[in-house]
Amino acid sequence: MVNHDCTIASDVCRKARLARDARFDGQFFTGVLTTGIYCRSICPAVSPKEENVRYFDSPLKAANAGLRPCLRCRPDSAPGSFAWKGVATTLERAVSLINMGALTGADAISIEQLSERLGVSSRYLRKLFTEGVGTSVKQYAQYRQLMFAKQLLHQTELSITQVGLAAGFNSIRRFNEVFKQTLKLTPSTFRKQVISADANSSTANSHLAVPRSIEPIKLSVELYYRPPFAWQQQHDFYQVRAVCKMEWLEGNHHYGRSFTTNGVSGYFDAEHNKARNSFNVDIVLENEQGLVELNAIIANIKRVLDLDANMQAIEQVLYLLAPLQQKMIPGLRLPSTWSTFEAGCRAVLGQQVSIIQASKLLNQLVLAYGEKRMISDKEVILFPTAEVIANASLDELKMPGARKLALNALGGFVNQNPNADINDWISIKGIGPWTVAYAQMRGASNPDVLLCGDLVVKKRVLTLYQQHSETSVPTAIDYGVLTKDIANTVSPWGSYLTFQLWNLS
Repeated sequence: MVNHDCTIASDVCRKARLARDARFDGQFFTGVLTTGIYCRSICPAVSPKEENVRYFDSPLKAANAGLRPCLRCRPDSAPGSFAWKGVATTLERAVSLINMGALTGADAISIEQLSERLGVSSRYLRKLFTEGVGTSVKQYAQYRQLMFAKQLLHQTELSITQVGLAAGFNSIRRFNEVFKQTLKLTPSTFRKQVISADANSSTANSHLAVPRSIEPIKLSVELYYRPPFAWQQQHDFYQVRAVCKMEWLEGNHHYGRSFTTNGVSGYFDAEHNKARNSFNVDIVLENEQGLVELNAIIANIKRVLDLDANMQAIEQVLYLLAPLQQKMIPGLRLPSTWSTFEAGCRAVLGQQVSIIQASKLLNQLVLAYGEKRMISDKEVILFPTAEVIANASLDELKMPGARKLALNALGGFVNQNPNADINDWISIKGIGPWTVAYAQMRGASNPDVLLCGDLVVKKRVLTLYQQHSETSVPTAIDYGVLTKDIANTVSPWGSYLTFQLWNLS
């Protein structure tokens, strides 16, 4: 059956919703025409008859069709999924910036400024949104604001005013007006319905945090992902590279770290909940003023943990590599750093040394130059700023002077050019293609970075293809040609292949 509102075939959607298949969570939404609501594929409510449903590939399309989000399954909490992903890089970057709050709040930029930052005209950007997302740039930004506010009303006990502030509304009046216009309820009435629904629902959040003062702010949210998720491997990856008091891992289920976003500092602790395909995330901000960056902070947490990855689609492509088929680890994701600058520093420190030595150097760097903060009742260290690294002596680090100069130069460049493209780093003395690629992969979460120049990657590619061949691989094999073919085959998921290769025994 053809479904013009959804790129996934209707029969696939039907089977997935009847089975409550979490692998499709966020990839499509079910509009129930008889009740006027739309749901996730995992909704616990009684499944409606097929003749009464209509499928959408985004919650925005369902909302534009006049449907309201379900109070039980909370479509605003579904892991992100975009039917257009991979079609237009500019659109993907635009959506990412809007999701981080670029067009909302006190520091909002205009659509024209956003277009300029993306290197396109505002007319072209509007065309991309109309064709790719099905709505205007402004409507998409407002919808994201509203759904974020709804999520906070659902999952936290922040006050209505605090929720409006966090969602980027400049006045409580405007917040109430937009909320009521779209959801036919005021925020306060909606929250009363949520409390009533949660009292009778097995999906109620059991660990809501109540902010008792404006300093600090504490809240908890539940962030979902689509299975599979190789959490143990990701946990182990963080463990080896963790920085004392900047990152922490408790048992096998927790990962936490400090952060700074646009001058707002805090920390988060994410606990894996395998049974619900989610993470329970506690967030602590220094004060109420930090709420203006909450949207960006939550979006970055999801990016760091790679919660929006569609592992079905990714692994279907990786599976095209015959030598990898029997060795592939299901659900292996892309663990990222909080910022591109942090990833760049990690890459410079990791040049020509072991992971253990690189981690030791990183701990020394952060201890010597990171800012120590007492946030709530926890002492943390923040990753050093680019300005601090630019002027640091780096005497504490036992490594070649050329690498110290490269680290200083990187700090200076990023401090002076905070919005520069990572590819521009190649102009910095001591920064080569491997460092830039690493920063793109772990700092910017670029999904298509196959680190061909990495020695471990090279060794494992050659070993894989040698083992797969009936005869040994000729010594004259052209590694460049081989990796070019591999990169073309797995595009746009080269970064995931890099992590698969790093995890091979």
